[in-house]
Amino acid sequence: MIKREKHLKEVFRYKDKHLIKVVTGVRRCGKSTLLEQYMEELKKQGVKEKNILFYNFEDFKFADLIDGKALHKHIRDSMTTDQKYYIFLDEVQNVLEFPRIIDSLFIDKNIDLYVTGSNAFMLSTELATLLSGRYIELHILPLSFREFVGYYKFENNLDLAYQKYISNSSFPFTIELNEDSKAIKEYIKSVYNTVILKDVMTRKKYLIH
Repeated sequence: MIKREKHLKEVFRYKDKHLIKVVTGVRRCGKSTLLEQYMEELKKQGVKEKNILFYNFEDFKFADLIDGKALHKHIRDSMTTDQKYYIFLDEVQNVLEFPRIIDSLFIDKNIDLYVTGSNAFMLSTELATLLSGRYIELHILPLSFREFVGYYKFENNLDLAYQKYISNSSFPFTIELNEDSKAIKEYIKSVYNTVILKDVMTRKKYLIH
């Protein structure tokens, strides 16, 4: 796993600031992984595990919490002290009435709130409407050329590094495919299809309705 140092630094810049941290970016660019790395860093800094609450609403184990009221109650019941709690809502658009839940949690000064969501629902224009004046958008990109070079130790052969960067793509998961060009091509195709079907088409239906 590549540690996203630049993006981690940006997230830490807003740690404990009374703003909703909205992490955006193209699918499979590493938003969830970044939050996982950030949570690990919080623990290293002394934040207790019970004070870090993470919910991934694409994970079926959180299916009972896609009802906004149930989620709100679960979070409140989990906050058993007056200490700071770090709340992570991953793919929050799957929660019913999610803007109201985010607003309600934001009111609590003991909560440091982080959310991610589908590009079909979390475009900058909508964020400005839903969370006006209360958020900061942290836009995440796939691997930079510097990150790619650092992982493969290609510092002494940047020409080769650039060729591989172009052919293998900058999506983090392609590293797991061990330079299997066919597998990488199929994976990129699946990401493209998902973006078209889940973001572009969903966005179109969302606007129509």
